[in-house]
Parts: sequence; C-alpha cells; structure tokens
Amino acid sequence: FNKLGINTLEVLKAAETKWNFLPFRPGLVGGHCIGVDPYYLTHKAQEVGYHPDMILAGRRINDNMGRHIASSVIKLMTRKGIDTSKARILVLGLTFKENCPDLRNTKVIDIISEIEDFGIDVEVYDPWVKSEDALKIYGITLLTDLMPNRYDGIIIAVAHHQFASMDTADFRSLCRQKSVLFDVKNILPASEVDGTL
Repeated sequence: FNKLGINTLEVLKAAETKWNFLPFRPGLVGGHCIGVDPYYLTHKAQEVGYHPDMILAGRRINDNMGRHIASSVIKLMTRKGIDTSKARILVLGLTFKENCPDLRNTKVIDIISEIEDFGIDVEVYDPWVKSEDALKIYGITLLTDLMPNRYDGIIIAVAHHQFASMDTADFRSLCRQKSVLFDVKNILPASEVDGTL
C-alpha cells in the first residue's frame, strides 16, 4: 500500500464495515506460537506431497518484516538528509507483543540487527523487560531512562501501554530537530509520523 500512497489503517477501517471482517494488522509476527507453528504444518504437508504455497508465502513476508522496517527507516532518514553514519536510533519495545515481558522469538531483534548492520547506533527501551534478560538473551543493554533531543530516529516497535499513552509531541521531544518517527503499531495518526506499515 505504501508504494501506492494508500494508508493501511484507512483500508482496515473501511473493511471493518463488513460484518465478517477480521481485523488483522500488519506488523512483526514473533513469539512462541504464531511465528513457529506454521512450519510444523508446512513440514507435515510437504511430507505427504502437498506444497503449502500460501502459508510459506505468509511466513516469508513475516520473516522479512524486520528487514523491511529497517530499510524503510534508513530510506526516510536519507531522504531527510540525516547522516546515517553518525545517526542514533531509539527502538521502543523489545518483547514480541505488547504489555508482557516475553522475549521469545521477538522479531524486534531483526530490526535492530539490520539497522546495526548499516553501522547505525541503536538504543533500546522496554519498561516490561528485565535488563538482565535482554542482556543474556540478545546481548542488548536496555536504557533505563529516555533523554530528550538525542535521536535521529525512533521506531515504535511494540505498543506497550506506556507508549500508546504518549502523543506525537512526547515522541518528537526525544528527537533531534531533523529526525524520523516510524510507527510499526499505528498508535499515532499516520499524518503525524514519517512512516508506518
């Protein structure tokens, strides 16, 4: 939709007018079941000679979402004239879903790794995660506080209630004057962010 200039959230709102619509939203698919269980089904299907193209295509898209988000953020930064070689990005949220401390198979790590591959400094803040767990499992030292005017980019990766209760000005106050705000979870109006899914 982005390439067509269509806002995904607006499409979903229109689709909600249909009585049997299921409100699935784009995003990161991790955790201990949805990100893993389809592979059990596809493995068994292939054993009996069936090739589950639709399921595998869905997993391919989901498995590449972190790379897509990172690439989108870096492109937005480049278009704004931000020197990515000296940039600092804040990732808000590390867990695989909102309002829980569970780090199992989180896809946020894919965003972080991809951005770091470009040599960009990434800092992570997640009030739900124990610092020792983030360090032990992913080698990430979590921030304990957020500092104003520090970031060239912010990625809202997880919609913890602490983040969902913030407004655009709260997020922008953490940024330098020239910056990118990317909202993976659509908690802010699309017109107030630089990028979204």
